[in-house]
Amino acid sequence: MFDEIVLGRRERLGSYIFTPEAIIAFARNYDPQPFHLSEEGGAATHFGGLVASGWHTGSVWMRMRVDQWQRMAAERAAKGLPPRASGPSGGFKNLKWPRPVRAGDTITYYTENVAKRPLATRPGWGLVSSLNTGENQHGELVFAFDGSVFVPL
Repeated sequence: MFDEIVLGRRERLGSYIFTPEAIIAFARNYDPQPFHLSEEGGAATHFGGLVASGWHTGSVWMRMRVDQWQRMAAERAAKGLPPRASGPSGGFKNLKWPRPVRAGDTITYYTENVAKRPLATRPGWGLVSSLNTGENQHGELVFAFDGSVFVPL
C-alpha cells in the first residue's frame, strides 16, 4: 500500500459553503468569540463582520478527508481490492489561517502527498507527509497545514 502512494498529485477533497447559521452553530459549541457568534459582534472587530472559526475550517477539512478515504475504500472494494491501510496521524505543523472565511464563502479543500519514507525506528511502517489547503471561491488560500500519517509498508 505504501508503494501505491503517489507524490506530487494535488487531490481535490470537496467544497463547503460556510453559511451564517453553520458558522454561529459551530462557534456556540466550540469557539464562542464575538466575531464568530454574530454579524454585529464581528463588525465591532478588525474583521468587520461575521467570520468562521479557524477550527471550523479545519473540522470541515477533516470531514472531507474522511469522506475521500471512504470513497477510495469503496472504489477499491468494487475492484476486489482491500482498502488501503493507514495508521495514526504523526501530527501536524505550520497550521495557518491567512485569510478569514466569511459567511457565504465556498471553501474548496485539497491534499497533496509531498514526501514518504520508511521508518527505521518502526519496522514495517512508513511516514507520509502532506500539504493540506483550503481556498475560497476567489482562489485565495484561507487554510493550510503540513500533516503526516503512519502507513504500513
